[in-house]
Parts: sequence; structure tokens; C-alpha cells
Amino acid sequence: GGLRRFHGGARPIAAAPSLLEKEWPFAQRMVQNAAAKRRIAAAASRLFRPEDSLFIDTGSTTIAFAEALVAIPALVTITNGPRIAATLASNSSHKVFLIGGAYGPDAGESLGPLALEQIGKFRARHAVLTIGAIDPTCVMDFDLQEAEVAKAMIERADRVTVLADSSKFDRRAVFEVAALGRIHTLVTDAAPSEPMARALVAAGTELVIAS
Repeated sequence: GGLRRFHGGARPIAAAPSLLEKEWPFAQRMVQNAAAKRRIAAAASRLFRPEDSLFIDTGSTTIAFAEALVAIPALVTITNGPRIAATLASNSSHKVFLIGGAYGPDAGESLGPLALEQIGKFRARHAVLTIGAIDPTCVMDFDLQEAEVAKAMIERADRVTVLADSSKFDRRAVFEVAALGRIHTLVTDAAPSEPMARALVAAGTELVIAS
């Protein structure tokens, strides 16, 4: 009862979240919890229908999500990730908009004021986002510019879906993206801790656990 297991390790249940937690480089995140991310992506893809419009930010889980979305016809997607855009464009029935801006070489994404300005020109039914951390109050990220992109997409979307493997639970990051109550659906690979589960219920956030 003293440890909480997650994919790839375990940590003490009583350990306080640290603001000094960091993310691994993107290439390493692509292989961390890869099977769990594919399950999350498959489960999340079933939430969307032909002709839906989606913002999709850049992350290792949203890259897997884009691969799962290819089979759904006639989607309209807006993304700041060239790899995500190229994946979705492999289905000729999709309409794909690639946001430009300053190039972030680690994750291969568009960031900064130009990206934010372009996001403001769109409205979408959904925003599908990855995050760095989630606790019972909010979802967070470790990078200011990535957090700004996520917040801009949330502002221009009707519904927000967060994709997060269970290693993100009960963590802290420096930059808040959104209060838990702004998240309509959280898709993950394992049940959260009891305090986290209660917070999701109180916030009205639907929890989808990928089998």
C-alpha cells in the first residue's frame, strides 16, 4: 500500500508532487509507454465521427491518435504538428490545416505568436490535447509555448478532450493549461487514484479508460 504503480515504474503514494518535475526529450517520450499510448489513441478515435472538426496539438500521444483517426472519413483538422498533418492527409477525404509559426525542433511543432494568431482564425467542435501533468485541480504542461498553444485551442473549441497516460496523474508542472472543469473528456490507460477520480467526478469530466 505504500507505492502506486504506473507504466514504467512506481512512486510513493505519500510523495508530494514536485514543481521541479521535468519532461524527457520528445524522442524519448515517443517510446515511453508506447503501448498504452496506442490504446489511448484507439479509444479516443472512437469518440469522433465523420465531418467532425478538431484542433490537435503536438505530442507523442496525439501522433498515435492521428494514426488512429486516418480511417475516419471527412474530418476537418487543425494542427501545429507537421507529422500529424501529413498522417491525416494520407486520407484524401480529410481537410487538414497546418498552423505555422516558429519551429520547435524538439517535438517538430509550430509555436509562438504567429501560431497563436492563426489558431484564432478557426473554430472547431473539438480540441484534442496532450498534457505534461494532471492533478485534482488542473491540467498542466512543462513548456510555456506549448501551454499557450493548448490554451488557444481550448478557447476556440466547444469541447475539450485530453489524452494522458496514467504516468501523468498526480504530477505537477509549471504552466497551467486549464482547470479540470474545462475538460469534457479524459482518455487514459488505467484508473486514477481515488482523490483524482473524485476530482474528475466533481469537475464533470468523463473518464474513458482504454482497454
